[in-house]
Amino acid sequence: MSRGPCANKHCAGKPRAGEPGTGGKEELGVRPVLPWFSRKALAMSAVTALGLGALAACTSSGSPSASPTSSAIATGPITIGASLSISGGTFQADGEAFQRGYELWASDVNAHGGLLGRPVKLDILDDASDPNQVVTNYQKLFGTDHVDLAFGPFSSLLTSPASSVAARFGMAFVEGAGGAPAVFDTVSNQADHNVFDVSLPIADEMVPFVKWIESLPATERPKTAAYPMAQDPFADPPVELAQTELQKLGVQTVYSKVFPEQVQDYKGPAQQVAASGAQLVVLGSTDVPTVKTFMQTFAQQHYTPKMFIAAAGPDQGSAFTSAVGAGNADGMMVPNGWYPGFANAASRQMVREYVARYHGSASGVNADVAEAYSVGQVIAQAVTATHSTDNATIIAYLHSGVILQTVQGPVKFDALGENGAAAAFVFQWQKGSFRQVLPADTAGSVSIDPTKPAWSTLG
Repeated sequence: MSRGPCANKHCAGKPRAGEPGTGGKEELGVRPVLPWFSRKALAMSAVTALGLGALAACTSSGSPSASPTSSAIATGPITIGASLSISGGTFQADGEAFQRGYELWASDVNAHGGLLGRPVKLDILDDASDPNQVVTNYQKLFGTDHVDLAFGPFSSLLTSPASSVAARFGMAFVEGAGGAPAVFDTVSNQADHNVFDVSLPIADEMVPFVKWIESLPATERPKTAAYPMAQDPFADPPVELAQTELQKLGVQTVYSKVFPEQVQDYKGPAQQVAASGAQLVVLGSTDVPTVKTFMQTFAQQHYTPKMFIAAAGPDQGSAFTSAVGAGNADGMMVPNGWYPGFANAASRQMVREYVARYHGSASGVNADVAEAYSVGQVIAQAVTATHSTDNATIIAYLHSGVILQTVQGPVKFDALGENGAAAAFVFQWQKGSFRQVLPADTAGSVSIDPTKPAWSTLG
């Protein structure tokens, strides 16, 4: 998964359940459901785990509440609208990956008969990473195109304004890359509760890494740490939380600053971090270029931190390794909620289908694809369970406490639409492979390499 202001996995905001010291989601528990829902809840049972074919078929649909469509009389395709950054701008690579994830899901669903006996049709508009254009796009999708259902865009920066448009039209807004606290704290979502993020909440992402540092003997913990952060509401909260908790463990902060989310502004902070000599670098990054610039500058300054974890970028598979070189990628860590080797049968099937369709290798499939595919799976299960494409019905169902299944694992939405059942992992590049390393006692985890190898030349 990978962004600009509030684009990737981090965003300034209040601490979330599950963060160290909050007494919250310590064992990946579930957030509470709002009292308001108890008055509106439908008497529905949870959707059980589905087989691969059924899971693909169970992937999405709903219609604007302004003109609800009865599945009993509706004919023709179920149209799902989305806006993605596919022609350029900050999020183009992520937008393209999301488009592939949405299209792969739609292809799978249609291969299994569609939803409610109707084929699924995607209506995807290009927003070029522009918050103003994303608003225009969703206004067109809802007000002119009259799509039945909506998928979210890429990044919290775009999801927040888009979700407000969805609220005005009464649309359930299911998304996979808008996890910044600001997205859930908007006036519209506080009032309408229509936003649902299928992925790991941003503020929880660094929790496994902090807990791992805590588990080390005091003599093996890094003594100093630097916390450079892009000015991004998605990238900063997990880093700020990590800084707070690591300071409690005696890790001295030698650098902590926010820098503008502009490529030309990366090098200065990177040089300052190198000069600090920090043993640990926790980078609030939004994309591959951010991480690459820091890595290049560190190499030029002959500085290699003992540990280096970035909020986003190293999770981008071949897009990352081709930019920095496989050797330089070794030792780099990144938090996330999914990776190509995730021990989930549906995920493995999706990865195989992706490679067959788009070529490349399994390790080159980035998390954006899984996030997008999961969006479709969630809304499909809601449509199938309710036998409806009415958005008000779907919103009520998703807030009913039901546990849904996706290629990223279980989904259970809390009061504001965050996935309280999501698992948090940390991954590390090791000898050219992207490996799950944390939590250490979780199935699939391998031993973490605690020392970052020295840099080779970075062009």
